[in-house]
Amino acid sequence: MNKIKLQQYASLMRLDKPTGTLLLLWPTYWAIWLASAGQPQWQIIILFTLGTFFMRSAGCVINDIYDSDIDKQVERTKDRPVTTGKVSKREALILFTVLCLLALMCLIHLNRLTKELSLVAVFLTLTYPLMKRFFKVPQFYLGLAFSFGIIMAYAAILNEVPWVAWILYVANIFWTLGYDTVYAIADKPDDLKLNIHTSAITLGRYDVIGVMFFYACFLSLMIVVGLEYELTYPYWLAWLLTTILMGLQYPKIKNRDRDLCYQAFLQNKWFGFIILLGIVLHYWNA
Repeated sequence: MNKIKLQQYASLMRLDKPTGTLLLLWPTYWAIWLASAGQPQWQIIILFTLGTFFMRSAGCVINDIYDSDIDKQVERTKDRPVTTGKVSKREALILFTVLCLLALMCLIHLNRLTKELSLVAVFLTLTYPLMKRFFKVPQFYLGLAFSFGIIMAYAAILNEVPWVAWILYVANIFWTLGYDTVYAIADKPDDLKLNIHTSAITLGRYDVIGVMFFYACFLSLMIVVGLEYELTYPYWLAWLLTTILMGLQYPKIKNRDRDLCYQAFLQNKWFGFIILLGIVLHYWNA
């Protein structure tokens, strides 16, 4: 396999765009630290980190297989490897299978409940790319998929999924709805031409207000999580900083400028890290 082909595979897996992986990782780390009361096993952290990376990469590959015809008509995606034919659909499908197998290998040392839940995660990954064709708010479905690491982390550590895990799960769905709607606003002109569905299109002129509403729901549910775990000032400072930064996105996205919306989307990776830092510092000082 030559260097150019490897570069195409790397591009297909979005190795040059780590934001998506981080948006998956931070909530999973929140769950790991909370479920383990601040004393996570390094084996769990490593396995979930690798599993998240492999599944995110697999999700990107299957998305490009499904959307190769659509991507040709969008400026931002017209140069993707499958779209241009630099990687065939057969090659992409083989890569997807390998990535899924690598992700499943991360489950070998985990309990049965986590393995069973992984089937749901794979199903969500496989079906998400189809949602934009008929579901009015595919960002909600993305939230179901992107947040599932939370459920699996609790299952792996506690061998059960307590109610607070579901609160954290729903909170993360709202966060995903927020930042991916921002992303969808940037792509709105192209998506309208292609007649595909996004939350930005469904919300119409209320898309920006919708983003702020989703952020507010996320922040409100994170208060519930903080109170349930009796988290102390490091967490609440992190929550406050995240609230301020999310609020500052409004003037950036209100005019629906493509570049500014994309920048706002990218900022979200720091929001997740700030929340994680607050959780870690809470247990560090406990």
